[in-house]
Amino acid sequence: MQKDRLSNLIHLQIIVFIYGFTAILGKLISIDSLPLVWYRMGLASLFILVYIRFSKFTLRVNTKTLLWFTFAGIIVALHWVTFFLAIKASTVSVALAMMSTGALFTAIIEPIVYNRKIVGYELLLGLLVILGLYLIFRVESNYVYGMIIALISSFLAAVFSIVNAQLVKKNRPSVISFYELVIGTLFLTLLLSVTGGFTFEFFRLEVSDWWYLIVLSLVCTSYAFIASVKIMRVLTAYTVMLTNNLEPVYGILLALVFFGSEEKMNSLFYVGALIIFATVITNGILKHRASKKQSSPKG
Repeated sequence: MQKDRLSNLIHLQIIVFIYGFTAILGKLISIDSLPLVWYRMGLASLFILVYIRFSKFTLRVNTKTLLWFTFAGIIVALHWVTFFLAIKASTVSVALAMMSTGALFTAIIEPIVYNRKIVGYELLLGLLVILGLYLIFRVESNYVYGMIIALISSFLAAVFSIVNAQLVKKNRPSVISFYELVIGTLFLTLLLSVTGGFTFEFFRLEVSDWWYLIVLSLVCTSYAFIASVKIMRVLTAYTVMLTNNLEPVYGILLALVFFGSEEKMNSLFYVGALIIFATVITNGILKHRASKKQSSPKG
């Protein structure tokens, strides 16, 4: 059990690193956030469908499960749209730093959904995340709009994480991912149809944008999406969300490599990011000790 948990924690770190690279692709892709997510979800749906057909999984689900897939698909679509909008409205570093509030949102929502007691250190770690964010707000206040959008995205990510933690108990990760991505694509198709977003220019993309979208949909979505859902069978939604706070750390480092001076921030910004990083490490230690005590023989 301990070995299985450790392997899933390592796998989660790899996935979070990929998520950090997602922000870089979002900045590199020239189209707006809504069409960007439409292409991402649509292409990822096709990739996962090929995988499911090759693996010969059944896509048959009952009505209740389909309704939950619908809810989750809409939530993740809105999460990604607001996430990429926040990146384009501010910087990769600022938007990713705001996403760390997901740990606090999860710590508040998860006990209500799962009907369990609130663990004191979860709220304490959430407050430490807020401290890190406070430092960032002090020095990057010119990106308030992007920060607010990113906070909304973070809340949606927390809700999505908690819902998927329940769905994965009875459904294959690939099936969950396929339905959520297809439903998300259909939801965005409806939005674009109502707003008149489907124009000639919508389908006229640069060659570089196509390559970035393929990487985004295949590696950063299809693979990462299925793998992250599967991990929830072993790790709690809170652990997944809190570990996802490393996404800003990885993303910020990658942003410095790709965009240079454009992504250089005030020193207090990095202090805030360091607090977030320390919070993730602390959570890993506490979770490991708790699970070790539960697995040890009594008496």
